[in-house]
Amino acid sequence: MTVAEELRIVLTLSGLTQEKLAQRLGVSFATLNSWARARSVPRPRNKVAINDLFRKWTGSTDRSLSPLDVRKDVLKRKVQKTIGIQDLLRERRDLLDQLCLSLTYNTNRLEGSTLTEPETASILFDNVALSNKTLVEHLEVKNHQTAFLYLLSALPKTMTIDEALILKLHSILMNGVQPDAGCYRRHAVRIVGSYVPTANYLKISDLMKVLVDDLQRESKDVVSHVAQIHSRFEQIHPFSDGNGRIGRLLIQAMLLKQNYPPALILQRKKRAYLSALNKAQLKGDFHPLEEFLCDSVLSGLGLLEGFDSFREGLS
Repeated sequence: MTVAEELRIVLTLSGLTQEKLAQRLGVSFATLNSWARARSVPRPRNKVAINDLFRKWTGSTDRSLSPLDVRKDVLKRKVQKTIGIQDLLRERRDLLDQLCLSLTYNTNRLEGSTLTEPETASILFDNVALSNKTLVEHLEVKNHQTAFLYLLSALPKTMTIDEALILKLHSILMNGVQPDAGCYRRHAVRIVGSYVPTANYLKISDLMKVLVDDLQRESKDVVSHVAQIHSRFEQIHPFSDGNGRIGRLLIQAMLLKQNYPPALILQRKKRAYLSALNKAQLKGDFHPLEEFLCDSVLSGLGLLEGFDSFREGLS
């Protein structure tokens, strides 16, 4: 594993900014950035300091492991120590509200929403109507909140992620926004800005049945399974609109079912997310998407760990 790869993992696990990590290592931001981008190599004493931080945050001394294997190993160990995330979210309103805000703000921004995070919060929790924003943007916020809360309430009852749940989530998400909410598309569609071909609309129903069957199969590698299903769902593109947001809700459903924290896919990482997704769909290379999802789940866990109520629930 390279020093650049070690640094990227440390940044993800520690939650430190590059500025803070540079201060800890006693170097400038420019120097650390150069190391993280593999444009230069640190001196031996700096390498030792980086290796020490890597061991601290990963618990690993095996440098022969791939960056993806290290991420999965860290994530699996953290999940094993985490008890009943679904129950905690239902019991602790502070945790649920912050998670719902982060998921709603980021998933809508990924689709072009102009709302800031504070504006999203005011719509979610204070029912504020913003005069300079469209009705659709208001509905997208409230509908996503309702869809996520419905998902959270539905999982323990059936523990089954099936077509009925997917269609129900879409009907909630696109309520008042699209006339075909809750229905598969009946026309051809393209993914804007992508060369990924979408499914023929006449085959969507059959393709979704196969997808759901595969989704419901148990897998020892949770992250790999989620990456495979997410890539296929987005390529099928079963709805006329809302595919990205429904696909990301399905990610959360699959993770929560396995007691994994939700994946916090940040809008500022949109380019990396779409690039990883495209590589999976066009080249069959799932490693970048799996790495991205690992980091996103670790970010979600980091958000939850910031609350005393979460730590109390684990004690």
